[in-house]
Amino acid sequence: MFDTNNSSTQPTRTVIGYIVGGGLKESFRVRLTVPASEVQEGAFVVIESGNWIFYGLVTDLQLGSTDPRFADEQSEDRLPPEFSKLLHGQTLFTNLEVLPALMLERGPDPGSPEYEQWRTEIDLKLRSEPRPLPVKTVPPHHAPVRLASPGDISEIFGSADSESNFVIGYTREQGHPVCLDLEKFVQRSSGVFGATGTGKSFLTRIILAGLMQYNRASVLVFDMHNEYGFDDTASDTGQRVVGLRTRFPGRLRVVGLGKGALIRGQAPDFNLEIAEKDIQPEDIEMLTRELNLKETTPTTLEALVSSFRRDGWFTAFKKMKNGAVIEDESGKRIPAPDSVAAWASQAGVNQMAAEGLHSKLGRVFRLPYLVEQPASDSISEIIHTLEAGNHVVLSFGQHESDLDYLLVTNLLTRRIRQAWEERTNEFRTTGKGEPRPLVIVVEEAHKLLNREMAAQTTFSTIARELRKYYVTLLIVDQRPSQIYDEVMSQLGTRISGWLGDDEDIRAVLSGLAGRDALRGMLARLQPKEEVLLLGWGVPMPIPVRSRRYDARFWEELQGKSSSRRPTGDILKELGF
Repeated sequence: MFDTNNSSTQPTRTVIGYIVGGGLKESFRVRLTVPASEVQEGAFVVIESGNWIFYGLVTDLQLGSTDPRFADEQSEDRLPPEFSKLLHGQTLFTNLEVLPALMLERGPDPGSPEYEQWRTEIDLKLRSEPRPLPVKTVPPHHAPVRLASPGDISEIFGSADSESNFVIGYTREQGHPVCLDLEKFVQRSSGVFGATGTGKSFLTRIILAGLMQYNRASVLVFDMHNEYGFDDTASDTGQRVVGLRTRFPGRLRVVGLGKGALIRGQAPDFNLEIAEKDIQPEDIEMLTRELNLKETTPTTLEALVSSFRRDGWFTAFKKMKNGAVIEDESGKRIPAPDSVAAWASQAGVNQMAAEGLHSKLGRVFRLPYLVEQPASDSISEIIHTLEAGNHVVLSFGQHESDLDYLLVTNLLTRRIRQAWEERTNEFRTTGKGEPRPLVIVVEEAHKLLNREMAAQTTFSTIARELRKYYVTLLIVDQRPSQIYDEVMSQLGTRISGWLGDDEDIRAVLSGLAGRDALRGMLARLQPKEEVLLLGWGVPMPIPVRSRRYDARFWEELQGKSSSRRPTGDILKELGF
């Protein structure tokens, strides 16, 4: 475990500097002994300190001098080159600011009697196996500092050969692979952030491909812009983008919203029609801002449920006529028996409030995928597909309005939450049939998880509570500052591309140690293909050059790991 870090290999590694100051509440200061151009902000460095190794992240490079006069005067113009170089080496220097992240005990020098005793104590369980720990102390002055080697990277982020590790990207200076622990990733909700055009959708595809290939969880994607299922064309390059359905034809089903829906000109595996009886009052209350509903709406909805039950109120209200009148025997105009006003009078509800709600729900009543008697129970079919360990991409097709997205995602997620809670409770009671982990991918997350909406949607409940029921979120958004703070605080792993807005940067880094030192790093990422990994799925923050979503990615993913799938899963797909 520690052969990659022992002192015998030290001569093969380039020392870039040595510790000259710092502390736990501030960054370590490192005097650079190599040209500054060889080290970048975000570099992963290792500090050797006796029996311990410290791991840190370069957050700043600062020019310094032993005397300000040497920095002000250009000695190159008045001294011979050899004297000028020597003077620069003695009087002008560069310091690194290194954010300490982890420390690892490596024990005495291998080959010494102390090492053998130390190793024996570990083998006999008298001493804990060394593992990376939060930094609790500091290295001494002049402790050597070097760039991390592949062994150091795998020591902290795991080896790419491990079953649960998925290569998400590479270190920027040397191209060493950095892994994401998929087992930990699916245990908590997570987020992919970045300004428009930074490649969030491609990065999300890469992560989902890893989850599907390594069979770590079922995945439900709410595909608002029809990007994930079938093949697409990149808007910036015009090149073909392979859809997940193409690569996982036996394990992923594309569902189209509405009867006869086509996705990119192709027919989905089946279509989703929602029964009117499935619409609940809370689904309508969630649309308050979108439909500009009044504060009287909950009272009216409660009366409708009282009159027609929870499974019949929507259909009954839809069939009522707004403003319909008839003449009585005396010629007086009165509300027709099938009118909204007639029901309101009978139920003791304000007539104007009831008619106003009926008018505003007209947009919902006219949605073509809401039908009284659907041809099949598509929602249950989606749930059964996910429970069986397969994946679903729900493409919205032509129904791309906020109304469609808010209504369908919340309704379907509410049903999924109920199913997984029932399965989990049964498993805890009987010990049989452990639920399949489920990751729900939500694009444009700020529309569902902003401060006004979060309390009304199922998604906020999942982010806060449902990881114990095997359900987590993967939210994808370009404006994390608009997502409710309580939801952001529950995100375990955060993967962020470049963000230009200070409030968005603050939101992504909220609740993380060293966030002040990471702010500049996040703001200075390359607009494409560079991301900052943070949180639960990685042991320490690190900027990486993300993998490209191209033919090489698929060759590496499916060529390398196709043999890892359990035999039982393969036989199950074949129908045995």
